[in-house]
Amino acid sequence: MLRRPVALVAAVVLFCEAVGIAVLNWSLGTLVDRQHMSLAGLDPKDMSASSKIGGLVFGLYFVLCGIAALAVCLRNRPSAGLGRVLLISAAVVHAVLGAFAVGLIGWRAFAYMMVVLALIVLTLMTYDREDGTRGADPVPSDAPDSPAAPEFPDSPAAPDSPADAPPAGNGSVSARGAPTTP
Repeated sequence: MLRRPVALVAAVVLFCEAVGIAVLNWSLGTLVDRQHMSLAGLDPKDMSASSKIGGLVFGLYFVLCGIAALAVCLRNRPSAGLGRVLLISAAVVHAVLGAFAVGLIGWRAFAYMMVVLALIVLTLMTYDREDGTRGADPVPSDAPDSPAAPEFPDSPAAPDSPADAPPAGNGSVSARGAPTTP
């Protein structure tokens, strides 16, 4: 089965992304601080601190997502609760970042984001219940596949073919129940 390797690869990729995001934002914060850059009059120290804090928070978020994917791999069953929410949100983040990456960075970054998105979605979707079913059966097993015609015990049964029908005559009733004319 491909379930475990996909979840393991997704976990490793998310851990690598966590380190990469944290290092990138930390180095950008240091660059802003050393060159005393300012944007619209903001204090360089505030910009540097917010970049470093944002990088650490986003890195920790990806670490938590990687832990959720690793838990799926180690337990060999689907994630539930907070782990599932983290993996779904990571998939959404990668889809949005992939859309932005096309215009800002290029098609390689987009392809990378889509590969990570595919790994996360495969991690979420490849785990079914042990008995192979996907969920509760919405229709009880004793229910018929199609609705049956109502049965009326007092009404006479209609003949199956016109040959079984009584001959039509003066004032007699045809097989369909309508009176015939002479």
